[in-house]
Amino acid sequence: MKQRQKNPKAVGVGRMFAWQSRAVSQGCALMAVGFLSIYCTDTLNLDPKLVAGLLVVSKLLDGVTDIIAGYIVDKTDTKWGRGRPYELCILGMWLCTWLMFSCPPSFSIVVKCAWVICMYALVNSVFYTFLNANNTVYMVRAFCYEEQFVAINSYGSIISMLGVVAFNVFFPMAMGRIATSASGWSLLMAMIAIPLALIGMMRFIFIKETVDVDAKNEDGTKEKVNFGDVKKVLTKNPYIYIVALILFVSNFVTNMGVNVYYFTYVAENLDLFGMISAVQILAIPAVIVFPALIKKFSTAKLIFAGCPLTAFGYLLNFVAGKNPVILGTAAICYGLGSVPISMLINLLIIECANFNEWKGMQRMEGTLGCVTGFATKVGSAIGAGVLGVLLSASGYIGDINLIPDSAVMMIKCLFSVIPAVLWLVVAASLLLYKLDKLMPQIKADNEARRAAVKEKEA
Repeated sequence: MKQRQKNPKAVGVGRMFAWQSRAVSQGCALMAVGFLSIYCTDTLNLDPKLVAGLLVVSKLLDGVTDIIAGYIVDKTDTKWGRGRPYELCILGMWLCTWLMFSCPPSFSIVVKCAWVICMYALVNSVFYTFLNANNTVYMVRAFCYEEQFVAINSYGSIISMLGVVAFNVFFPMAMGRIATSASGWSLLMAMIAIPLALIGMMRFIFIKETVDVDAKNEDGTKEKVNFGDVKKVLTKNPYIYIVALILFVSNFVTNMGVNVYYFTYVAENLDLFGMISAVQILAIPAVIVFPALIKKFSTAKLIFAGCPLTAFGYLLNFVAGKNPVILGTAAICYGLGSVPISMLINLLIIECANFNEWKGMQRMEGTLGCVTGFATKVGSAIGAGVLGVLLSASGYIGDINLIPDSAVMMIKCLFSVIPAVLWLVVAASLLLYKLDKLMPQIKADNEARRAAVKEKEA
């Protein structure tokens, strides 16, 4: 009997689960942080404007930490590799997330603010920054075929999507039952932090760096990264800023935290939040067709196609009210529309790295990751900040019996019109993305250059 040969370009089920484990863990941590606003306003009794200010101010650190983190990762050279060591940051991320939701309510307002901003800064400006900086660096050194990149970012995203959806189903229901006090919030976060931190370590444990993609000099030595290379990337690669805009909007909308307000004060059923989130599972089968679609359409075109569908889904929320059918239809629309973004965004970053190499620059995957990471965090913070400012301006009071109609209308707009407009802006920006057309030539030229260097070495 003829033995079936193993496909060298296949990722393998075990490696796929191991790789996506951190994505699941990190995604759930970010979703948990999305509940910080309501925790601060309704449990710590902080003013929404103050909360908004705290979140935005903490982002001032990111302008420094992101660039530094990207530079550090790009210069890293250890026995574990370049990107792999920074996987340990997932432990710090979950520890500080738990501490962030464990602030004693008896503390003064000043101490409460200091506690929240310190933990929030550690989660976002330190641990998340390094996890984001190392992601693409690690991936291109752990896998060597483009087919593997596509599989990880398409089929693999099913795993991370299921994890996030499960979190969105579990957490709101658990929040309504456990997080009814300050101690309840701390307990709930501990219950999710411990298992998810352990799950997040599977990538570090089981996936090693085995691929050498670093640019080399004519004598075969690796090119050294210096801070001037960072400046070149930031000034000579305009496409990374389009990718950054996509992530900014995605995280602005996702982490605004308006969902829980909508289902509390508009739909008046917090349990419905979990059920509507579960509906988004229906979008997952769409992932299966993406490897085939990528062969016919570029990554940028697939993301572009998802933007109008996402915008339409959010607009439905404006008229949905308490209607679960309309809310479910809306969730399916923006769930399907967001699938290409969550799946394929890393492929755009790889394209930007290929462009850097083509232009004679360092690939700088770490720096590119930090540019997009900075956009992600700023989007999250400004989203939360806008939520707090506009809720306060609308007369919001954290009491369902006293909330004015103006606040209800503001919550509806934040959950519908504003996200829809932002996704249409993203669609417009993608019309300026030209790398998908240039990529065949870029890949051919880069491979020819590498082959020439190897020939000289021989």
